[in-house]
Amino acid sequence: MEDSAQQLLRGAREEIAQAGGDLKVLDQIRVRYLGRKGELTQLFKQVATATAEERPRLGKLLNEIKLELENALAAALVQAKKQQYRGKKPFDVTVPGRLPLRGRLHPISQIALEIARIFNWLGFETVEGPEVELDYYNFEALNIPKDHPARDMQDTFYVSEDVVLRTHTSPLQIRTMEQRRPPIRIIAPGKAYRCDSDVTHTPMFHQVEGLMVGEDISFGDLKGILTIFVRQMFGPDVGLRFRPSFFPFTEPSAEVDIQCVMCSGRGCRVCSDTGWLEILGSGMVDPEVFKMVGYDPETVTGFAFGMGIERIAMLKLGIDDLRLFFENDLRFLNQF
Repeated sequence: MEDSAQQLLRGAREEIAQAGGDLKVLDQIRVRYLGRKGELTQLFKQVATATAEERPRLGKLLNEIKLELENALAAALVQAKKQQYRGKKPFDVTVPGRLPLRGRLHPISQIALEIARIFNWLGFETVEGPEVELDYYNFEALNIPKDHPARDMQDTFYVSEDVVLRTHTSPLQIRTMEQRRPPIRIIAPGKAYRCDSDVTHTPMFHQVEGLMVGEDISFGDLKGILTIFVRQMFGPDVGLRFRPSFFPFTEPSAEVDIQCVMCSGRGCRVCSDTGWLEILGSGMVDPEVFKMVGYDPETVTGFAFGMGIERIAMLKLGIDDLRLFFENDLRFLNQF
């Protein structure tokens, strides 16, 4: 057995030397000699058949051979890996590691928080409410009865005859006035839904509605609050105008335009060469709306306004396609 063991060692040494640093061949040699069914393993099993006097000596010899083979294979592997990377640029352990990507707020969320920050600074409280809304709060209490032509202005998702996906966040104005007495100063940000989809519209979008109710609230208060908002959002030098309009729940009503942020008012494709861009609707709360919530229109007045967050974000960030906000393209999102 001793001769067989010495012969096995010599043969293994020769094969390791002839492997030429081939990692695959070295692994095959390891399995052939040291594996569970390897040649050295078989010699270990034969020790049990030797006499009691021979077993210690044979066991020691085989263990020495096993250790020598393991060391030879380990040295050959180290040399093989050195040859594998020889000629390549050495790894610089002082180079800083790559930091993992950090999640950030979506640009829509960033603009929504900025809008809320401005109005909170002006004393407005943020309120929330259901996205699946009763027809009463979404339309009727806002002076839009079932036969009102203004319903045609909003392509509504109906859950049932009397339940809809809210088309704006104005229902929260009604819910708040039902629960509180003036003075009230709130904003209602959130999702809204309409059957519409193109470059400037999506079936789901985000709005911020605002309401201020109290004694002697005038159109001048409305103009002052919204002027401060526009200057805070788009800068102190942006042009601003109020243009007469119509909304069923406000009278008088006005739309607010700002000087085109793309061309600085000179006229371009974005503003249809007018130099102006519409950003929100507003007006004094219609007395009929006050009657629906039990307020006396002879003693309280107020104004309301509403804006699309996507619209503000497109103008603020210089984006010309609304669909980019919802495609989850990291090349786009990483810019913000």
